[in-house]
Amino acid sequence: MQHLSPPPALLADASRQGPVVRRAAGRRLCARWEPGCQRLCPPSWRRGASEAEGETRVATSPLPVPNSHIGPHEHFPGHGIRSCGRMCGKLLAVIAALRATDRWLLGLTLALLAGGLVMVLSASSVEGLLAYGSAYYYFARQVVFAIAGLAAMVILQRIDYRQFRRWAPAGAVVSVALMLAVLVPHIGVDPNRTHGASRWLDLGPLGTFQPAELAKLTLTLFVAHWVDRRQGRLRSFGDGFLPFAIMVAGVLGIMMLQRDLGTAVVFGAILLAIYFAGGGRKSHVALLMAGLVVGFVLFVELESYRQHRLTAFLDPFKDPLGDSYQIVQALIGLGSGGPVGVGLGHSVLKYGWLPEAHTDFIFAVIGEETGLVGTTLVLAGFVALTVRGYRAAMRAPDRFGVMLATGITTWIGFQAFVNMATVTSTLPATGVPLPFVSYGGSALAITLAAMGVLLNVAAQGQDETSSRRTDATADLGRRNWRTPVAGARRRPGVPRRAPGG
Repeated sequence: MQHLSPPPALLADASRQGPVVRRAAGRRLCARWEPGCQRLCPPSWRRGASEAEGETRVATSPLPVPNSHIGPHEHFPGHGIRSCGRMCGKLLAVIAALRATDRWLLGLTLALLAGGLVMVLSASSVEGLLAYGSAYYYFARQVVFAIAGLAAMVILQRIDYRQFRRWAPAGAVVSVALMLAVLVPHIGVDPNRTHGASRWLDLGPLGTFQPAELAKLTLTLFVAHWVDRRQGRLRSFGDGFLPFAIMVAGVLGIMMLQRDLGTAVVFGAILLAIYFAGGGRKSHVALLMAGLVVGFVLFVELESYRQHRLTAFLDPFKDPLGDSYQIVQALIGLGSGGPVGVGLGHSVLKYGWLPEAHTDFIFAVIGEETGLVGTTLVLAGFVALTVRGYRAAMRAPDRFGVMLATGITTWIGFQAFVNMATVTSTLPATGVPLPFVSYGGSALAITLAAMGVLLNVAAQGQDETSSRRTDATADLGRRNWRTPVAGARRRPGVPRRAPGG
């Protein structure tokens, strides 16, 4: 058994979802690895081998099988080759899944998640100790949701993303209904407890749930499905642009009722990215962007506190103890961190100086404790994740995968940019969390689930690319073997072979 690497063709077959295809690939692998299968497979599995596609089964083990009356070369109607083929098929499926997984996407996600858990523990320890008697209160809850999110990521990575089309309309309806439910008294969390915003559902002892986070995933699936179905009509004003604009206005209108400007901005970016990736006209995209800007201005003008936020953004140090207090404290924390920070766990901001230190403004604590090095690593991580996500979108095997990967990548990358820009006073305060890092159970679990969908698209895109390369390599090999290369030089002393000789 000199060569244990499965050939690419078998891995391409094993990566498909059908069990019949995997078992067939497993039987071919058994034929290739026959000596190894004889040593590795249990005696009951290695009693039979396949001849002529499994029609005739003979015992292949050179060793006598204990407690068996069947000789090593006798025919028998057993099912050993089926079991061995099934086992090798599953082995091939695991190897193919590991090889097809975008290791950069997965590694960046896990690195950001691990760093986020550490920073949640550091930033929330004081508040957890004062409010709940345990410095690990917020950290423990975040770990639970991280485990749930990782489980969802693994499950969604294994399901063919094309099957999500069937669930997209129902998921969108449920998400919209839940977003409207937060506006109903005694169902949504009292706005007086959440600074006037109506964003969460009260789940009693289980805590709260923010339906807008679920809607980011379900509406991304639905809009990608909707745009894909209108492939030939998307560039039309009446059949493509107008229905899409009404859809965008409806979703953002619900966000306005919830007084959630940050989520509305993220939703707008996601929907615009999907529309553009689906082939919408540039003039229509510009018209949508203009409409979003007008809506943003009206949204700010309707509430006085948003005007104060905008004024605080333009001149943060004009009112450092009033409307600009949070931004000023975040800037002080970032500046006091220096190049390498004051050290993990040594932040001063978390001692009540910075409100929401473990949620929307956790990037300021990262800058204070890890300095410029830590903030640069976080920024580089999100940039690399965004690049890999768009790369997966470009390699997706179909239009639905392209728009799905584009929407999820835009969601995570744009939201991270908005959060970090808010903390550094580059944008007005919007109240969006930093993906994978900020405290928030529903946001973390659903973002990890979305990464499972993105990894799914990336893996299938790699399968398509590798299968095309395998076919091209095989064709090239056959051409090189059958067709002599014109102008090839002969070695000295080797006579020219006569035709037909």
